[in-house]
Amino acid sequence: MQSIIKVGQRFKFTVLTDDAPSEQRQGVVIRVLSNQEQGLGLDVDQYMSYWIEAHELPETESSTALVFVRSTDGRVYLDGKVTDVTLLP
Repeated sequence: MQSIIKVGQRFKFTVLTDDAPSEQRQGVVIRVLSNQEQGLGLDVDQYMSYWIEAHELPETESSTALVFVRSTDGRVYLDGKVTDVTLLP
């Protein structure tokens, strides 16, 4: 599955939990990686499509990279939790 998101793309996201969705947040893509670029074997291609590294907005000096994973079933995960992502124009 090819990524439609590009470096520099802004997006909003909400982490979905059993209790209630988290607050909507925004981020910007800093890297898009394939399974091979992550050093993972071919068997991972059955589960994961690609990886996105992003910074949450607004950025701060201590911003850490967020790592989103797009699975082959079309879901997006952040820290193992299903996440709703909407690309911004």
